[in-house]
Amino acid sequence: MATKFKIKKGDTVEIIAGDDKGKTGTVLQVLPKKEAVIVEGCKVAKKAIKPSEQNPEGGFVNKEMPIHISNVRKVEGE
Repeated sequence: MATKFKIKKGDTVEIIAGDDKGKTGTVLQVLPKKEAVIVEGCKVAKKAIKPSEQNPEGGFVNKEMPIHISNVRKVEGE
């Protein structure tokens, strides 16, 4: 049976552990199998991308990485 979380896409959350502790952001995606969430503007990593039709030069792009759900807290009243 799948695990249910109280945090859903679009909720405002605060990071309570890790490098981004104290930051707040909106949940972009919930990953129930990994028990993680992706928060806008938090835990950003620089990823290399190969040249493609959409991006003919390739290069680097900033991408939000998953944060374990136990490291975020839902912000009430916003």
